[in-house]
Amino acid sequence: MNIKKELGNKIKHLRIMNGYTQDKLSELLNISQRALSSIELGKNFITSDTLEKILEVFNIELEELFATNSHKEPDELVKLINKNILKLNNDSYKLEIIYNLTKSLIR
Repeated sequence: MNIKKELGNKIKHLRIMNGYTQDKLSELLNISQRALSSIELGKNFITSDTLEKILEVFNIELEELFATNSHKEPDELVKLINKNILKLNNDSYKLEIIYNLTKSLIR
């Protein structure tokens, strides 16, 4: 197991899922695009400062970033989903997306 490569893949996945380019994410993390690329490719490991910024930018907990198998119990998932929904601050556009997504899953 190559922890640098696994963590790099996870960061890349989070970046893409959140719609960030490498340029934008590197700007938010206050690192160069080249440094971010090296991290995503598993060539370099992140510093503790960059780690803290990643958690902040993606609004995730440390366990979520390093989890390789993040299966959670349904009750815990419901709590986490509700917590995330509350953070949307009544953003009707994002709430509508969540509504439509959950509605489509029920069908």
